[in-house]
Parts: sequence; structure tokens; C-alpha cells
Amino acid sequence: MNAPWAWLNLPAPHHQAYAQNGAWADKTIADLAYALTAADPEFVAFIAGDTRMTRAELLRDAEALSVSLADMGLVPGDVVSFQTPNWIEAAVINLACSMSGLIINPIVPIYRDHEVGMMLGDCGSKVFFVASSFRNYDFAAMAERLRPELPALQHIVTVRGTGDNDYEALIAKGRGRPFNRPKVDAGAIKMLLYTSGTTGRPKGVLHSHNTLNRVLRMTQQHWGIAPGDAIIMPSPVTHVSGYANGLELPLIAQTRTVLMEVWNTKDALALIEQHQITGTVGATPFLTELANAASAAGTRLPSLKFFACGGAAVPPDVIPSAIKAFANCAAFRVFGSSEVPLVTLGYPARADMALAATTDGAIIDYDVRIVDDRDQDVPTGQEGEILARGPAMFLGYADQQQTADAITSDGYFRTGDLGTVSAQGALTITGRKKDLIIRGGENISAKEIEDVLHTHPAVLETAVVAMPHPRLGEGICAYVILRDGQSVDAAGLAAHVEASGLAKQKIPERFEFVTDFPRTASGKIRKDMLRADVTKKIEG
Repeated sequence: MNAPWAWLNLPAPHHQAYAQNGAWADKTIADLAYALTAADPEFVAFIAGDTRMTRAELLRDAEALSVSLADMGLVPGDVVSFQTPNWIEAAVINLACSMSGLIINPIVPIYRDHEVGMMLGDCGSKVFFVASSFRNYDFAAMAERLRPELPALQHIVTVRGTGDNDYEALIAKGRGRPFNRPKVDAGAIKMLLYTSGTTGRPKGVLHSHNTLNRVLRMTQQHWGIAPGDAIIMPSPVTHVSGYANGLELPLIAQTRTVLMEVWNTKDALALIEQHQITGTVGATPFLTELANAASAAGTRLPSLKFFACGGAAVPPDVIPSAIKAFANCAAFRVFGSSEVPLVTLGYPARADMALAATTDGAIIDYDVRIVDDRDQDVPTGQEGEILARGPAMFLGYADQQQTADAITSDGYFRTGDLGTVSAQGALTITGRKKDLIIRGGENISAKEIEDVLHTHPAVLETAVVAMPHPRLGEGICAYVILRDGQSVDAAGLAAHVEASGLAKQKIPERFEFVTDFPRTASGKIRKDMLRADVTKKIEG
């Protein structure tokens, strides 16, 4: 296999036991899609606006797309990328890749030339499905700008565009033709998802069909999800939570997904009532806004049973306030990452509201250690770095050295998050060891922004830190030391970051100009003191 992850032996060493003890179902979502379609072909699996897609329609379109992908010369193990909003086409692309043994590479729509070019080049993607345009941005033009620098990229396919290289044209070309479905190993790499790294270089997270299937089966069990339930998905399907719970859950838990292109509280309220939505996974601001909107509208949304939120700090009063606003809904915090999806699954019983509000949930299906800087376990209740391992854990990173740095010799993933575990087994996140900013659930590398700011001729040194944000949990603040005799204002630096090609969400919202940074004895910048400083200024 000519790929950056060719070094990886499957199953990965930290997964070999799970391959033998029955922890995995050894089924792909394609296997499940064929079985479910045979049982109830007219069940509506996906809803997006006025569009409804039955299982039979989903399978039919995925087979047609698979035929066209084979015509393009793709073979099992090749990478297919997609960058779309929460459109129903994403579900078809995902299923087609699963049934063809292709590796799917979701790319978040907020990313632009800089990030997208790096990701496509790093994974050697051969086909790039990209929204023709969305929210006044020409994604197709961006893809064409990147093409000359991507020798592995053979095809750019627009979604909701025109011409022969459009998604609809591929579906039409493959329609009615036989699909020679290959045998796909459920233990093989299924997904490659890039996540922000503390070094500024995103890491390619590798998952198998088995690992993703496992986390969803545990979710279904713990949250009481039943066949026929409707789940609303406002989180991007290009994030691990939106991808799994939005695109894959209908084929594992026999649910249906109602997709939202973008979060809009009024629309969400209407959709929940119209489709009798059972639950969702979303960012904390979504929960707060939905609870407030329901109270204002005089409805308690009785169909809603659970709201799992995470990805950023959740103030303790958010959960009780939301639970009071809803008739039957349990709101709770969860913790996980792309590498170890849903280490905790929250406390989904309303009777456990206190635990749901003050902890990040019960540890389910993972072994967790809390360790000090020497990797020694700390006493119960004491803070340390969270290490986790389990059957839903990723296979490794595309980069062998990144994998070696992140996984211990006994198979635990170093999350880079700090926390405590109570005697009852509740995990509580207390901080971060890694230098990431979590803005509305989106992981943002501070170093990536610092690297861009350091290219400005007026900047001598900069340190980017998280700051409180009333809606998104964390915003971005850049502390800047200017060179002698040089000058630039906040607007100039913001424009410089934007011109670099970074996503707009990575432009610092605040700049603090200083003459020096607080430092350790060895000269390392004390970012904890900078975070405390900007917090004090904002609160003041």
C-alpha cells in the first residue's frame, strides 16, 4: 500500500485483544445497509429540508456512485475526501466508500486553501467531493486553485454544481449498472479525519469500520436509543461526532437523521416538534439557546429525551436550566476526541442531574488512567493527564512518529487533557495539557496561528491563548510583542491572518500588545498567566 500509514499493521497492537474477544461486530455499515434495506426498504433514513431519503434510495444511489468511482479507477484502500455541509449527499458518499472499501476523509467546511491543501496532499486523496458553493464561498474555485499542487488528486467532483464532474452526473452514469461489491474487512481503515495538533500540523486520525461501529453501539445502549427514533444533527458531519451520530447511526441503531445545514434555534425548535426528535449531540451554545427558545415559545419539547454536549467547557448551571426547560430531556456533558470517541457517555437519567451538571460523565467501555508527569497513577480524585484505551479507540495516526508519541507502550492514548476521576467513576475535565483552543467545539491549534503571525514583519514574538467567549466557550486572543520601530494595529494583524488562507474562525478576536511575556526560569512563556490575564480583563 503506497500510503503514509502503510507502516500500520492491522489490527494495531493496542487493538489485537479486541479483535479476539468479541468486542467488535465485524460488520461494515454497508453490510448493515443491505440487511436493513431488505427488512424495511421504505424506512426514511435521512431528512434534509424537504428531501427524504429511504433506505432503498440511499442504497441505490450509493451503488450507482460506487460504479462511477470504480470507473474512475479507484480500488479498495484509496482515499476519497469530501467537504460539504450537512447535506444528504454526504450520507451517499459515505456509504459508497464503505461498500467499495475506500477510505473516507471528511473535511470541515470552515477550512480554506491552507488547511484543505495540506490535508488532501498528506493523505494522497484521489477524489475530492466539494460543495460547489456554500454561504457565499466558492469551494469549487478553491479546489481548482489547489489542484496543481496535488499530484495524487485525480478528480474534483462538485456537489450541487453542474457538468460531467458533478455528483448528480456520477449518480446518473452509474444508475442501473451492476456493482461488483468487493469483500471489505471491517477491521481495515475506514476513515481518516484530521484533527488540530499542538504543533500546528494537523494529525490524520485513522479509524476502522469496527471502531466506529463500537462507539455507536455503546451510545445506542447507554442513551436508550430505539429503532425508529429520530436524531437531529446540527453538528458538522465532517466532525467525528456529527459524522458518526449523523451519517452512521441510522445504519447501526435503525434511527433516522434530520440534518441541519447550519444551527438556527427557531428552525431546530420547529424540526424537533415536526419530526418528534428524540435526541441530539451538539455544542453547549445549542443547548442553552434551544432551552431558552423552548421556554419563550411555551413548549417543553416532550419528544426530546437526551441532549449530549461537549467540546468546550460547560458551566454548571447550564445543565439544570436546560433540564427544567424540557419535559423529558436529560442534558449531560460527555468527553472524547477524534482519537477516543466518547470516553464518557454522560448521565442520561434526569435523576442524575447533579452529576450530569458537575462532571463530564461516567466512563463507559474505556479503561482510563490519571497520571502525573512521570506516567505514574495518581490517587483517586487527584488531577493528572487522562490516558484512555478501549475497543472504539483509533488505530493510530497516519504518521508513525505521531502515533508513537501519542500511545503508551501498554496501549493508552495520551489525551493531553487534565482531569480527575471520582470514587464513583465520574470523569471531570479540569484543564488542558495540550495547547489547543476549543471554539464552539472546534479544536484550534494556537501554534498554527502563531506561525502565521510570526511572518508579519512587525511582529517579534506572539503567544496565542484561549479567552472566555459568552457563546462559543472560548475565543482567541493573541498577545504580541512588536519589533523596535515597527507598528501595526489589531486590524492589520487580523487581515494578515485572513490573507494567509487560514479559516476565518482562526482569526484572533482580540490582540494584546505587550513589551514582554511572563516566563518560566527556562524562558518558556507562561500561557496560563496570559489566559488568566485576558480573563480578568474581559470580566473586568
